[in-house]
Amino acid sequence: MYYDFETLVNRGELGSSKWLGMKDKKPDVSKSIVPFSVADMEFKNAPEIMEGLKNYLDETILGYTSPTEGYLDSVVNFMNRHHDWNIDKSWIVTAPGVVPALAHSVRGFTDPGDGVIIMTPVYYPFFACVTMNNRKIVENPLIDNEGHYEINFDDLEEKASDPKNRILLFCSPHNPIGRVWSKEELERVAAICLKHNVLIISDEIHFDLIMPGYTHTVMSTLSEEIADHCIVCTAPSKTFNLAGMQTSNLVIKNKLLRDQMKKSMLEVAFLNCGTLGYKACEIAYNQCDEWLEQLISKMNENKNIVEEFCKREIPEIKVYPLEGTYLQWLDLRAFGLSKEQLEKEMIEECELFFDEGYIFGDAGVGFERINIACPTDVLLQGLNRLAKWADRKRMR
Repeated sequence: MYYDFETLVNRGELGSSKWLGMKDKKPDVSKSIVPFSVADMEFKNAPEIMEGLKNYLDETILGYTSPTEGYLDSVVNFMNRHHDWNIDKSWIVTAPGVVPALAHSVRGFTDPGDGVIIMTPVYYPFFACVTMNNRKIVENPLIDNEGHYEINFDDLEEKASDPKNRILLFCSPHNPIGRVWSKEELERVAAICLKHNVLIISDEIHFDLIMPGYTHTVMSTLSEEIADHCIVCTAPSKTFNLAGMQTSNLVIKNKLLRDQMKKSMLEVAFLNCGTLGYKACEIAYNQCDEWLEQLISKMNENKNIVEEFCKREIPEIKVYPLEGTYLQWLDLRAFGLSKEQLEKEMIEECELFFDEGYIFGDAGVGFERINIACPTDVLLQGLNRLAKWADRKRMR
């Protein structure tokens, strides 16, 4: 079946957080402009999901809902099929979102004042999950090795050896840099955390979105010992554009960790997901493999377009290799602008609404994160506006 990844749905009046955020930044933004910021897609949902939900609404009652056996089976089977990951249904803890689950992990497994290790630049809610819960951010900065980010294992060892640093919030694939960590890298991270009894909270929300030529390894598949020492956070939201359904699946093999996580969630009445979220996830995991395959092909096409366009038209911009996610990391530091000026010019001169690199930490200053999950002509329109801006900068 052919799926449509080229028809744009204008979400300006549909309550889209991304589109409303764009209008907040520039109220008079042109009606034809599409934002490239927040990590949801400018693609229509898979028709199987939409039709399945319509049929479900004809027969269901929208009361309090818990995961059904059919739902749990869909999660188990999807993980096995796509990640060679054999999980038991009892290991699944559902939650209305990965980010809230990260915050509850911080609350449940650390005390106020404890340290939480993060690898910067990193997904900006990681910072809030730590600081808003009165814990201490402990940065393990990634090494930018000539356009290829690597983990600083010596620094990680040093930070992990401090008994006050009790959790590693790990992003795999890494957002915003787009790295898919190799199995060898994961094994080194896991060995350090096991040695120093640092709990691994592995945010793998993008793990279905891997570019051709790369392979994602789920952290808990490395060994039984590691599986007992980590919580893997997954969701259908990025994969199938279902963020509004607020549904995620935490996989926690260790019963003690599982019970503690449930307790942390229960303390603030952080209970089940919504009825339609469960059903949307079940349909996606059971019926949408072909849609996902075509989606990745489109992402790879768009990724290549960004790389080739910048190389040809804007060589000052360094495009980092996109191995996983649909979030392209661009280095604009060659233009010599402050973070404030760069953001201002992107918005006011270009009508380009990216995620500014500085929100991912100090190591992101001068960078932009661009969401390429959009129709190709939309992407090209944005790149052309960026190229015209670069031309003007050269003439000044």
